[in-house]
Amino acid sequence: MKKLAILQSNYIPWKGYFDLINSVDEFIILDSVQYTKRDWRNRNYIKTPNGLKWITIPVKQKGCFFDNIDSIEVVSDSWINSHLSLVKQNYIKSPFYDEVIAFLEEVYLECRSLIKLSDINLLFIKKFSSILNISTTIRDSSEFDVSSDRNLRLLDICKATETTHYVSGPAARAYLDENLFNANGVNVEWMSYEGYPIYNQQFGEFVHGVSIIDLFFNVGFERSKEYITKR
Repeated sequence: MKKLAILQSNYIPWKGYFDLINSVDEFIILDSVQYTKRDWRNRNYIKTPNGLKWITIPVKQKGCFFDNIDSIEVVSDSWINSHLSLVKQNYIKSPFYDEVIAFLEEVYLECRSLIKLSDINLLFIKKFSSILNISTTIRDSSEFDVSSDRNLRLLDICKATETTHYVSGPAARAYLDENLFNANGVNVEWMSYEGYPIYNQQFGEFVHGVSIIDLFFNVGFERSKEYITKR
């Protein structure tokens, strides 16, 4: 049995993203599809004393509305200092601040040489997966020759990777053709993002849907994996 998940890259994703990666044998980043504005590709939430706040990577969009995600470039590297400043400002009193900020500064330093959004996202995803001791193989969809149809595209990757069980996020229920997958020997499993344990989170009422860096700052690297596993 081989489990596979396929998902577009996110910037500093939330814990559910890593739960999905951890639940499969192989994870494919689907960035060879059209970029969507005001989505998770180039932004995510952090928690602040004034509520949730977007931190967003500015990208070049003029004339690029129909480009694939893996073609999108960042405007400059000025966002790096801005994001680090916001993170420091809002998490400086967190229990594991020193440990986490040192790690993040190293990752953001590596980002200075990257001009494509996909490369930045992939860097964070791989670094965070390593911190969480996730051993799942992570590959890019550009390695595969696939159909333009969204169901066939996913099925083509399943076939190319000899997948027997495709694990999908719940949002895909609106379009995924389970019968097509079953007819081709691929069982579809639906990921649930319910049941995550809460932790001591700063700034008021607990919120699950924030960047995983919130978890890192509040519980530390050693215990973080406990909180991406549902109970």
